[in-house]
Amino acid sequence: MGRIRNDLLLVLVLLAAAGIGWLALRPAGGGVQAVVTVDGGEIARYSLLEDREVRLEAGEGYNILTISGGRAAVTEADCGDHTCVGAGWIGRQGEAVICLPHRLVVYIEGGGAPALDAAAN
Repeated sequence: MGRIRNDLLLVLVLLAAAGIGWLALRPAGGGVQAVVTVDGGEIARYSLLEDREVRLEAGEGYNILTISGGRAAVTEADCGDHTCVGAGWIGRQGEAVICLPHRLVVYIEGGGAPALDAAAN
């Protein structure tokens, strides 16, 4: 009887910890936007609250920006190295995806404090 009770308590503690972690890591709502720049000039802003797919003409090429579930990613590009596609999804203030061949930057703006990185103390 005591062992079952302890196991149940452990499960509840783990579920509570998972819930707190999810709340801390989920994308912030409201004014969170993906800002798109080419050659340092802003060309577009997209809310992360509305799912969409946008073709971005940049220089001699293109990139496909996908926004889904409160996050953004460059999911297709015709540049040579496809590093921007491999960068994955971003959704927290300060995160960015960069395509150097097309001089394209997509970064997240709004939504409170930026995400911490490994160098933060």
